[in-house]
Amino acid sequence: MKALLTEYNVKAEKTFEDILDFHVKFERIHPFQDGNGRVGRLIMFKECLKYNIVPFIIEDNLKVFYYRGLKEWNNEKGYLTDTCLTAQDKYKAYLDYFRIEYPA
Repeated sequence: MKALLTEYNVKAEKTFEDILDFHVKFERIHPFQDGNGRVGRLIMFKECLKYNIVPFIIEDNLKVFYYRGLKEWNNEKGYLTDTCLTAQDKYKAYLDYFRIEYPA
């Protein structure tokens, strides 16, 4: 965990891909007995807010694609990226509905 956090914290500003990359590496370490996915997704949500990126929630209908994205991250980053962007679009729709502004 210490090496992962050191690697992640080197960059002052994080991109969407940096956050996803951290998430994949965090999930692969599997630091907790239970709840790794929930904790990891909560960290992604928090980091998106911290770096002014619209957050997202992986809902049940995207879980299969999310798991494939985690598995294939080293070979094809697009699976996880596209899944998370889809979830982000849904979250933006909620924000729009409630007329909450968010970064472009």
